[in-house]
Amino acid sequence: MSSQENPEEALPAEQGNAHGEVATKDDPFADPGLPPHKPRIQDLDERAAKRSERVVAFLFTLSMLATIGFIASFVAFPIEKIVYVWPLGHVSALNLSLGLTLGIALFCIGAGAVHWARTLMSDVEVADERHPISASPEVRAKVMADFKAGAEESVIGRRKLIRTTMFGALALVPLSGVVLLRDLGPLPEKKLRTTSWAKGKRLINQNTMEPLRAEDVVVGSLTFAVPEGLKEDDHEFNSKIAKDALMIVRIQPDEIKDKQQREWAVDGIVAYSKICTHVGCPISLYEQQTHHVLCPCHQSTFDLSDGARVIFGPAGHPLPQLHITVNAQGYLEAMGDFAEPVGPAFWERG
Repeated sequence: MSSQENPEEALPAEQGNAHGEVATKDDPFADPGLPPHKPRIQDLDERAAKRSERVVAFLFTLSMLATIGFIASFVAFPIEKIVYVWPLGHVSALNLSLGLTLGIALFCIGAGAVHWARTLMSDVEVADERHPISASPEVRAKVMADFKAGAEESVIGRRKLIRTTMFGALALVPLSGVVLLRDLGPLPEKKLRTTSWAKGKRLINQNTMEPLRAEDVVVGSLTFAVPEGLKEDDHEFNSKIAKDALMIVRIQPDEIKDKQQREWAVDGIVAYSKICTHVGCPISLYEQQTHHVLCPCHQSTFDLSDGARVIFGPAGHPLPQLHITVNAQGYLEAMGDFAEPVGPAFWERG
C-alpha cells in the first residue's frame, strides 16, 4: 500500500513550530508557525534605504504641489470655462483641474505611506495571542511598549526628510476643504437685480427662435420669449432663463386698466416676467376672457390687464413688466431691463 493510499502514514510523528506546538498524527492542523524572516535590501544596504527615503519624500512633495495646484485652479479657472480634452470631450476646466489635483494629492500621500511601510518600516511578523477584552494594567503597559517600539521601528526619528515632507503634505491637504468653502460665496452682488434684457434687444420667440413682429402676436394668445443672443447650448442658459423668461399677451388697449402698463405696451401687446413672484415657478396658464395668468405650483393668480397685480394666492407682489417698443424693421424689442428684480422673495434674498 502506498503512502498516497494512506496519507496519514506519510505524516511525521512530530513536527515543531515557532510557537512550540507540536503537530502529530492525531492533530494534523496544528499551528505551523511563521515563516523565517527574510531581510530586505533596505535592511542590508543604507544606500538602498536612502533611495527609498527619497522616493517617499518625492511623493509627499508631489502631494504638496498638487494641493497648491488645487487651490490655484479654484482661483484661476472661471466656472463657465469649457475645454476639450480627449477622450473626455468638452468638460469644465474647473472640475477637471480640481479632480486631477486633489486626486494626485491624496494618491501621493497614500503611495508615499505604503512605500515607506514596505521598504523602511520593520517588516518582522509578530504573533500575539488572544487575550480578554478587558484591558489589564499589564496589557495597557504592553500597548504603550508596542507603540513606542512601533515608533522606533518606523525610523521617523532618524528619517527627518520623510518626517518633514509628510508633515507638510498632511498640513496642506486640509486646505483643499477650506478652499471649497468658497462655494458658499461670493455674495450675488447685483446679479439677482438684473437680467439679460437691455435696450435694443429683440424679443425672440422661444418656440421658433425667430424674432417677433407685432403682427405675430394676436389677441388672446400667449407667447413665450427670450432675449436676443440667448442660446439653449450656452453654458449659463439655465441660470439666465430663470430670470429672462418672458410671456407676451395681446389685450385690447381699452381693456388695459393700468396707465403705466398701457404706456409700456405696443398696441395692447404687454410683456411680463414669466417667473412667479412666490417661489419662482414658470407661469404658463392663461385665461383669455379675464386676462388672468395662473401659476401651476401654488395657484397664485395675476391680472395682466391691471399691472399683473396679485388677485389670489401666496405671491407677494405683481409680476415685473418689460417696457417694449417696435423698431424700424417692425420687430418687438426691449427698451431696457425690468424696472424691478424678477423672481420670488427677492428682497429677502438680495
